[in-house]
Amino acid sequence: MQRWRGLEDIPGDWGRSVVTIGSFDGVHLGHQLIINRAVARARELGVKAVVVTFDPHPSEVVRPGSHPPLLAPHPRRAELMATLGVDAVLVLPFTMEFSKESPQTFVRQVLVDALHARLVIEGPNFRFGHKAAGDVALLAELGRAADFEVELVDLQVRGAAGGGEPFSSTLVRRLVAAGDMAGAGEVLGRPHRVEGIVVRGAQRGRDLGFPTANVDTVPHSAIPADGVYAGWLTVGDERMPAAISVGTNPTFDGTARTVEAYAIDRVGLDLYGLHVAVDFLAFLRGMEKFDTIEALLDRMADDVKQARELTEQS
Repeated sequence: MQRWRGLEDIPGDWGRSVVTIGSFDGVHLGHQLIINRAVARARELGVKAVVVTFDPHPSEVVRPGSHPPLLAPHPRRAELMATLGVDAVLVLPFTMEFSKESPQTFVRQVLVDALHARLVIEGPNFRFGHKAAGDVALLAELGRAADFEVELVDLQVRGAAGGGEPFSSTLVRRLVAAGDMAGAGEVLGRPHRVEGIVVRGAQRGRDLGFPTANVDTVPHSAIPADGVYAGWLTVGDERMPAAISVGTNPTFDGTARTVEAYAIDRVGLDLYGLHVAVDFLAFLRGMEKFDTIEALLDRMADDVKQARELTEQS
């Protein structure tokens, strides 16, 4: 799969495309419906399937400080899209100047001149252009004049998560913030993931016999509620069952909120400076302050036992 940063990265001989546009944060099941449809139609038409997205999040440019919690950084989104059969991902740098472009300018520069769109696949609530002035009706009108069609995909994907409301990135963020990893996983179609570089912490876990990877997470990451979780720690191609702690370590009067993962039954791991991924499978318990180290160790041993059992069953 090709990855482009800006219109200038698109090959000059790029042919016709089936295109879909959006933030696609999390690439949840609703997003997957749209992307799968774009890929299927591209194969039918004998052209390439292209996903167009933006960086940074448009709200951060238009309303600084309003960036929503991030469900997946752009490299992760691209990996997920590649598994769905996408041929190329175009990440457009979102600037204040870009935000002021009219819907007509966006269609001409991106869909017509750069990607030679033959078909555009979108959800019914799609908006684009300055102040979100463009909607699917305008997109279809512009498409008729520019020789591309517009096809809508019904996004009313519903499940038990969130009381049966439609799947959305907003719903996933709410479930993650509440520590509902089962619900978030239902909407995403996989466990929620947090990524970052392993840095040195207080190293208490090593002293206690449970050495943890202290993850300096990607900025704006959607971090689950404070507590202990079962999941996995992934380094490169190796995925290891893990007990994961999110919080301030109240037993030691900590103040900084951290994400720490203990790779179960692994000895001698040296992960400092490496990029890792932490996948959250299930919530085990809330964060607690223990009166003694012995009580903490007993609870940690139980956490590890539960995490081992849950990951083995999944």
